[in-house]
Amino acid sequence: MREELRDRGRLQHMQEAIGNAFEFTNGLTFENYCTNKVLHFAVVKVLEIVGEAAYMLSKQFKAQHPEVEWHKIIAMRHVMVHGYYQIEDEEVWAIIHNDLPPLQLQINELLSQAVIEQ
Repeated sequence: MREELRDRGRLQHMQEAIGNAFEFTNGLTFENYCTNKVLHFAVVKVLEIVGEAAYMLSKQFKAQHPEVEWHKIIAMRHVMVHGYYQIEDEEVWAIIHNDLPPLQLQINELLSQAVIEQ
């Protein structure tokens, strides 16, 4: 049986998924995003990963870092997975360009702290 991932591993998953979202959309326009089904599904999937990894962080870790809006990240994941029929392209595009850059900085800062459980 696999060892359970700890907080550091979950943060690394978030970091990688955010990087993928940026890589997938780099240099593209909103119209490119809307007309490319594969890109659309790829971006939604990486956002699901960000939210799932946040959900799987320990409660203690999330409580120690209230500066990150964990509940919003997790709620976004729930909408992406369970409310897939409600996803609006404008919202996803805004998340990529407005919400992910500051989250990436927060995740990088958290990963730079040596106190996170391996």
